Amino acid sequence: MSHSSPLIADDIESYLKEHENKDLLRFITCGSVDDGKSTLIGRLLHDSKMIYEDQLAAITQASKTSGTTGDAVDLALLVDGLQSEREQGITIDVAYRFFSTDKRKFIIADTPGHEQYTRNMATGASTASLAVILIDARYGVQTQTRRHSFIADLLGIQHLVIAVNKMDLVEFSEARFNEIVADYRAFAGNLQAPDIRFVPMSALEGDNVVNRSERMPWYRDASGEAGPAMLELLETVEISRDQNLTDLRLPVQYVNRPNLDFRGYCGTLAAGILRPGQRVKALPSGKTSAVERIVTFDGDLEVAYPGQAITVTLADEIDISRGDWIVAEGAEVPHSNAFEADIVWMHEDALTPGKLYDIKLATRDLAGEVRSIDYQIDVNSLEHHAAERLELNAIARCQVELTSAVPVDDYRKSPGTGSFIVVDRLSNVTVGAGMIRGTAEAGASGVGKTDWQAFELELNALIRKHFPHWEARDVRDLLGR
Repeated sequence: MSHSSPLIADDIESYLKEHENKDLLRFITCGSVDDGKSTLIGRLLHDSKMIYEDQLAAITQASKTSGTTGDAVDLALLVDGLQSEREQGITIDVAYRFFSTDKRKFIIADTPGHEQYTRNMATGASTASLAVILIDARYGVQTQTRRHSFIADLLGIQHLVIAVNKMDLVEFSEARFNEIVADYRAFAGNLQAPDIRFVPMSALEGDNVVNRSERMPWYRDASGEAGPAMLELLETVEISRDQNLTDLRLPVQYVNRPNLDFRGYCGTLAAGILRPGQRVKALPSGKTSAVERIVTFDGDLEVAYPGQAITVTLADEIDISRGDWIVAEGAEVPHSNAFEADIVWMHEDALTPGKLYDIKLATRDLAGEVRSIDYQIDVNSLEHHAAERLELNAIARCQVELTSAVPVDDYRKSPGTGSFIVVDRLSNVTVGAGMIRGTAEAGASGVGKTDWQAFELELNALIRKHFPHWEARDVRDLLGR
């Protein structure tokens, strides 16, 4: 069955207009190695008629040398494009694919299943609204199933679709499916995701992927009707309410000053709704004004929503620069140089408390350090363990301190302003990603330290910026500490 619009052939302009107004769902596929993530995406694209003839011809040829499906076309090769991926039959890097149906547009991130590439999975999940977590029906819930579920939940993904794949290899057993559902629900009791759904399927043979399968008549929804296929769930899941439309957040990325008569503040609206005439406040200065215009390349807007890139002009001349926030006039946003955060460590060199890093928070760059690790999270049991350092792929609750105070948002309230990345000051490599959980309590993480300690931290940041080869002990020796 084709899910492509007939307007493509009959009226291309009407099709493009219709396509422009569809909403967009970003989702990821994740799970253990060989659970069928790439095959699922290939099947979605193939059965919804979203593969071009030259692409199909290319993977048909590649299937003869790199395929794993015998004489049949290996649809996983659509997303496993790296030579090393095809040689090993695994996904290494995050692969993005776009497709659309009559109801919605989609961007898929196919993420790797190996524990070694957990950081790549976190990268793909950071912009997703939904996660499809695959489980091999033969093996059930595995370590990576729990790990990826926890990371998806940690990153604030509210919709989880648990795809029990390879049902053809367990003779489409209803008992086996129910057993896996029960095991996963027992684990998911510790997750915060409010929407979890289960689909039995065979990505290789197409059962319950785009079209409903006749080989699993026992698969029913809550009303007793035949259960929806994967694509039906993706087309109908409600994501519009996931965005924060209440708390206005516009981190300023650039101040546009093309001439004497125009000063605009550019950025992507992270949360809230913005309209001309609305009273706003600049942080950290606290100065207030009113929105005069909302400017875009296509003309002025009467209203702006989260995710839109806009330029805002204000009625008053106030000092706003890159890194500042524009918020609602009456907003109470905590200000602190210390906060607690969940950090996913993404580098072979371990995170060491006390080492200075560059912190990129929203549109602001500043220096900071992890003062302490409260606990490391065991992603299998979600238990907390003490840790003195974080190794590659580890996740922990940490106390972070910056060289200056900044507005602090909880990640689950506003992901765009409540997240940050950690960058090594010597190599300029991104080594970690963090989600803020709140300001640090008084006395924690160095809050309330003496003026001398504050001076030492700021001097350390300046020296490391201009002399990156210096170590922390060099600064202490310089200060006689």
